[in-house]
This record gives sequence, structure tokens and C-alpha cells, in this order.
Amino acid sequence: MKNSKFWLHVFWGFALLIFPETLFCQTNTGDNSYEPELGQAGKDVIWYPTPHKLVDVMINMADLTSNDYLIDLGSGDGRIVIAAAKKGINATGVEFNQDMVEYSKKYAEREGVADKTDFVKADFFEYDMSKATVITMFLLPEINRQLKPKLLELRPGTRIITNSFSMQDWPYDEIGEIDDQTVSWNTAFMWIVPAKVEGSWKFKDGEMHLTQNYQMLKGNMKTGGESYSIDGKLCGSVLKFTCNGVNYECTVNNNEMKGTAEKEGKSTVWEAVKTQ
Repeated sequence: MKNSKFWLHVFWGFALLIFPETLFCQTNTGDNSYEPELGQAGKDVIWYPTPHKLVDVMINMADLTSNDYLIDLGSGDGRIVIAAAKKGINATGVEFNQDMVEYSKKYAEREGVADKTDFVKADFFEYDMSKATVITMFLLPEINRQLKPKLLELRPGTRIITNSFSMQDWPYDEIGEIDDQTVSWNTAFMWIVPAKVEGSWKFKDGEMHLTQNYQMLKGNMKTGGESYSIDGKLCGSVLKFTCNGVNYECTVNNNEMKGTAEKEGKSTVWEAVKTQ
């Protein structure tokens, strides 16, 4: 990434947050002649589209299946939504600029995916994202910070994929990049919403207590009159941890986890119930 170009875009993005009425003013004409302009003002950010090569990276990172539903927050000209629809899934773009919404609809029609796309004029801070299994966005760090609590309430396993900007203290699960020096935005990050497992759990031969920092876990297990430390990680609702030389892999479903415990090549069924 060219640092000078990168920070120039960041500067203008934050400048818009401070002086939204004075930068890159764009009139909503509502007619068929509308064409979006690079750097035009939006409600929360200025518009710079995700490069098509990075769109492909983001879509590939999502590992889409026919059961997925993608929502793009601040969808701009609709290119991410359309790329997802071309993979055969339904997708929605949430965009505050009505002209952009209409532009995206026409774009989807030209690309032959109007039946799999929806573009809505809405404030993404207020939009119901609960049906999404994939969220994509190209927003500023402060906006990501504000959205993070809402994103963490989505179903475990939901993938969150951003262009360029992080989620602060929430460590990403995957990074993707394009090798193209002609564009400034060339990095994507993905997070997988983790299940909530912090607390006390009881199993057949003992109990354990887990503390959770996003997808990372620590804790202790008491069994056979001994106490052992736990280190683990969540990938959505799948929990993997090691304790006293035993490798556990479980699927978490609300207050239950079921899976296997493996030691020295021997695997047994293992399950636990949350007690508090």
C-alpha cells in the first residue's frame, strides 16, 4: 500500500466527519443522468469505491454458499452486492443516498442480477442486519467502532469483511490483499462473530470456567480432583481448546456444547452444559 495515498484518503474521510456541509457537495437530482463522483459527500463518509480486484478478494474470503445472505453497509454504486449476486446468493445494499440506490438498481439490471439484489435507502446504524450471514463494508475506523457492538450480536459464524479498516481491539481472523500499486485500497480483513461462552460449565467428570475476549478463550478445568488451565479459540460456534493434553472440539448451541475429546489418537464424545 502506498502510505501517502492511504493517509490522504483517511484525512479526507475524517475531514468530512468534521465539515460535512463544506466538502464535495453533491446535489440529489433523482434523474437518469446521475453519475456518482469520486470523493462525493455522503452521510457518514465520502465515496471511494472498493477496487474490483479487492471486491473479488472480499467475496472469496466470505466463502459464500447458497445459504448465505450478504448485506453491504454503505453500498455506494452496488458493486459488492452485485458481485455477491453473481455467485448465486441474495444480497442487499444499504445506502443513504437515494440517487446511489437508483444507480445501483440499474447497474444490477445491466449485470443481470436484479432478481437477487435489493438496494434500500437507510441509515446503516439503524438498519436490521439480523438476517445477514455476511456483512461487508468500507467505512472509517470510528464508524467501525460504533457498529462493533451491533455486529457482535449477530448470529455466531456471521462473517464481517472490511476494506482497509480494522475493528480496533477485536483481532481479525483472516487478511486478504491484492498486489496492485495503482490502487490505494488493497487490503481486506475478516472477522467471524464468535458464540458467547464466557461463564461456568459442567460436564460429566467435572466443571470448567471460561473467560472470553472476542474469539480468544482462557480458563480452567477441574476434574479428578485436579485443576488444569485452558487455552482455546472460537470460530463462530465451533470451540477448540486444549487442556491437560486433551484436544477438545465442540459446537456451541446457546447453553450447550457437544463434540469430542481426543487424546493420543483416541476420540470420545464430550458435552457440557452452562450453569452460569
